[in-house]
Amino acid sequence: MLDYNTQLKKLIMPEYGRNVQQMVDHCVALKDREERTRCANTIINIMGNLFPHLRDVDDFKHKLWDHLAIMSDFKLDIDYPYEIIKKENLYTRPDTVPYALTPIRYRHYGKAIEGMIEKAVEMPDGPERDQLISLLANHMKKSFLTWNKEGVEDDKILKDLREYSHGKINLDPETYKLKDAKEFLQKNNTNKKNNNVRKAGR
Repeated sequence: MLDYNTQLKKLIMPEYGRNVQQMVDHCVALKDREERTRCANTIINIMGNLFPHLRDVDDFKHKLWDHLAIMSDFKLDIDYPYEIIKKENLYTRPDTVPYALTPIRYRHYGKAIEGMIEKAVEMPDGPERDQLISLLANHMKKSFLTWNKEGVEDDKILKDLREYSHGKINLDPETYKLKDAKEFLQKNNTNKKNNNVRKAGR
């Protein structure tokens, strides 16, 4: 009578297969410590042969011994050649990654724009600063239009830029002109079409 996999004991590490798991179970059951050690080394060689492309990876051998200990449910009593992972550390959660939850004044512009405007404020007067401010203002208009395709007046963008810079970048909407909204929207549509063509060609 055949045994189906669904009827068999669940594998601890399925990537090694049931045959290797049965070898590990056999190794654990051996009474003689030296024989267990020889058996464990043989199993490690077999496990390594299953993933030959990883042999040059740092600590690959160490990982195999960790996996052997895990597959034995930490019941394999031998002198391991490496310090093996402890059972209590196997399922511990990693440390929480701290995130800087700083508020974003206007979400449609994103957070990065604030830091770039601060850099522009610190720059000395001159063509480089003027060029950066122009790029920032036009980028803000482009970002705004991705959220509101109905359009946006230049004085709204310049007002927001003035607010971001605490009044240190104060451009006159009567004389300072940004790129036309149609130009941004046309580029967005062209980029979408190109992306659709690339996806269709895959």
